[in-house]
Amino acid sequence: MIICPYQAETYMKKRRERVCGADVHKDLIVATITGDEVPSIRENFGTTKSELDRFRNWLADNKCEQVAFEATGVYWIPIYDVLSRTIDTIVANPLQIKSIPNDKSDSKDSKRIATLCLNNQIKRSRVFSDEDRELRNLTRARSGYVKTRTQFKNRIHKYLSSNGIKLSSSMDDIFCKSGTHIIRGLAEDKPVEEILKGIPSGKIRKKQDEIRSALANELSETNRMLISDSLEIMDNVESKIEKTSLNILKKIQNKSKDLAIVMSIPGIAFISGSVILSEIGNYRDFQTPEQLAKWCGLNPGENESAGKKRKCGITKRGSKYIRVVLVEAAQTIANMKNTGLSRFYKRLSKKKEHNVAIVAVARKLICLIYHLLINQEFYQEVDCRKRKKGRNESCHEPSLKDEHLTDKVAAIVDAFYGMSDSSRKKALLRALEDISVNKPDQKRSSDGGG
Repeated sequence: MIICPYQAETYMKKRRERVCGADVHKDLIVATITGDEVPSIRENFGTTKSELDRFRNWLADNKCEQVAFEATGVYWIPIYDVLSRTIDTIVANPLQIKSIPNDKSDSKDSKRIATLCLNNQIKRSRVFSDEDRELRNLTRARSGYVKTRTQFKNRIHKYLSSNGIKLSSSMDDIFCKSGTHIIRGLAEDKPVEEILKGIPSGKIRKKQDEIRSALANELSETNRMLISDSLEIMDNVESKIEKTSLNILKKIQNKSKDLAIVMSIPGIAFISGSVILSEIGNYRDFQTPEQLAKWCGLNPGENESAGKKRKCGITKRGSKYIRVVLVEAAQTIANMKNTGLSRFYKRLSKKKEHNVAIVAVARKLICLIYHLLINQEFYQEVDCRKRKKGRNESCHEPSLKDEHLTDKVAAIVDAFYGMSDSSRKKALLRALEDISVNKPDQKRSSDGGG
């Protein structure tokens, strides 16, 4: 049959005869079945496995063709896993099917969701596969560990400053190897001279006079105890970060080619690349790079009334984790020299504020990532010789080669299976430094941003 696109769309969205709307809570599911010229049926269910099986059988007995419910926290996940095997299941965005204020109850909500589902007025939300969901949970857990470690670092800064110890004024990073040695010595109440003699870094030892003056005051007994506890917690969190990074590395091995493609872009390393892939999921769900940018919340918002348009920022919808990583990568790119993305930032920074230009680079970055992943291509700098006569300044060569990068990513994954836990961190750092050795003018980013 030859039909027009509108008829094809109408055929695909055929009206259901009987559907179910469910209002999902932590321990309760209120479900309502409705249809054309069919009386509504309402039933309550629990959220245990036996109750979910009863819910599924109840839908089958009543010949329900489709079920819809809101994505409330993580409570919808086990329900979706049970129902999606036997019935067409829709997970809706709560922001898109808001209820009327001051007219809300569980039964009314389930009835409203069922009516919207019956009229094909609910837009399906993206549901990740089990593998993508596990990878995303790991990357988010690692981000939480890094955030916790930063919180305890800030506490140590506060304890030192409260006693007048200005160690951060004489050292750029007080949590480097030498800085940690000094802080542990202060927590153990060791003499200052003994602490200075044991500093492992020769560069830091040259600042002994400056550090000695910074350590003139003494820590109180309470602050020594709190610093010791904070250091102990940080060591524990550090081991969790290493363990989680190893699990991420194992989970992402089936996406080694995609990871290599994302890491070929200057400013993106292993951690940020794994976060981007885990938060995007199946990138083929998006038809255009603009759709992906909109899903990440990096598209500019719209505010127009009576023909008057007002400026507004980005929508910030979607995952905040991928926005944070993209903005951090954009900050790294802005500090680079003579790359396509850094030149794009410099052009914008002359006309826009710094933060606006950074967000624009982040949006351009996610569109670039989509293009490279869809076409399975590696990032390459285009020939950017200046048009002025007599000048022959060209960009860097392609940052990473296809065959070399895929081999190195596979080597990182394989290397971890034959190592002990104590040597995994050093091996990971060495391997990732080797894989990034060809990146032009790239500064090493922090653990939080990859």
